[in-house]
Amino acid sequence: MDLHLAPFDVLGNLAHARMLETIGLLTTDELTALQGELKTIYGQIEAGQFVIEDGVEDVHSQVELQLTRVLGDVGKKIHSGRSRNDQVLVDLKLFTRTRLWQVAEATHRVFDRLIARSDEHKADLLPGYTHLQIAMPSSFGLWFGAYAEALADDMLTLQTAYRFANRNPLGSGAGYGSSFPLNRTLTTDLLGFEGMHVNVVYAQMSRGKTEQTALNALAAIASTLSRLAMDVCLYNSQNFGFLILPEALTTGSSIMPHKKNPDVAELLRAKCNRLKALPMEVTLVLSNLPSGYHRDMQILKEVLMPAFDDLLDCLHIADYMLEHVQVKPNLLDDPKYDLLFSVERVNALVLEGVPFREAYRTVGKEIAEHTYQPPRELHHTHEGSIGNLMNEHIVEAMQDALAGFGAERTQQAERALLA
Repeated sequence: MDLHLAPFDVLGNLAHARMLETIGLLTTDELTALQGELKTIYGQIEAGQFVIEDGVEDVHSQVELQLTRVLGDVGKKIHSGRSRNDQVLVDLKLFTRTRLWQVAEATHRVFDRLIARSDEHKADLLPGYTHLQIAMPSSFGLWFGAYAEALADDMLTLQTAYRFANRNPLGSGAGYGSSFPLNRTLTTDLLGFEGMHVNVVYAQMSRGKTEQTALNALAAIASTLSRLAMDVCLYNSQNFGFLILPEALTTGSSIMPHKKNPDVAELLRAKCNRLKALPMEVTLVLSNLPSGYHRDMQILKEVLMPAFDDLLDCLHIADYMLEHVQVKPNLLDDPKYDLLFSVERVNALVLEGVPFREAYRTVGKEIAEHTYQPPRELHHTHEGSIGNLMNEHIVEAMQDALAGFGAERTQQAERALLA
């Protein structure tokens, strides 16, 4: 798992070295030498050639070892004014913000797919349910659009996690600062952080809290996807029959030749439900810990790091499923859905001047006496209804959420360090 931190360890070293030169702990020549070798190591990482050697404790030791082999004592100077604690923490911050942005981009792709399918099928009606009983007319436009808006809200949670990860702990040392005149504002700017964790004790206390906040954001998206997957499983079943899944996303039975099981949607549901449990794992690890660093934090890597890949896989397959799922038209023509229009009948009477409670009783009596005739023509015009989806407002909300990350600034800072 330390290999995942390798590129970010180099970035942290580049920023720290620049800062050390400004306060006189490195000469200009020493800085130039360190920068050159760190960029060489970064190239090895990008090419898949970087390894942590046997007997070397972790990625941080490996990078410093390689610097020392080439540069001698200059390589050893890189650790001045820094503890392993804040070195690990800055690496995790950089790793987490990068991975959160990857999740944001993948979530945005699924969002765009949902909006496109919503616009495409805004006129295709769908039974709406409450308590798993038919309730009122809905539409595939509303159904797809509802999950799009859910992801727009989830993006705000993701933005919060990103902005919390985008805070600089470098310079906090082991949690109590340093007697060197470190310039933490400079490393904050060089690494493209939005700001710093100011109090050095709290900077170390953000270990664990960063992972927990990130996993809460991933769990929010997973919750939306698991609910979508459940709908797909339900709507694909014969008793509903609203959707048709492509062959690539279904499997057969070993004994029943008619079966086309929605296995991929079921696995999507299961994987997302498992992701929803991860914030509690972190909560329990952090329970009753006092301030300061504790080795308990180390095991959080194995909770956090795989979660990003798992959710990215889920987002990828959800996008594929949404692209290829087929919608069945004219569903509400079936007489079994006649009762969906009972509220339309009540409202028609109200528009004729009948008080609502009396209209309600009248339609109930019609249904009981089998004289009810469903008015199948719909006139829904208010904001967010069948006839007025207002998807453009949902798109605007997503764009606002994405703009709040400030990811472009951080990416520019990283590119500048490596230039």
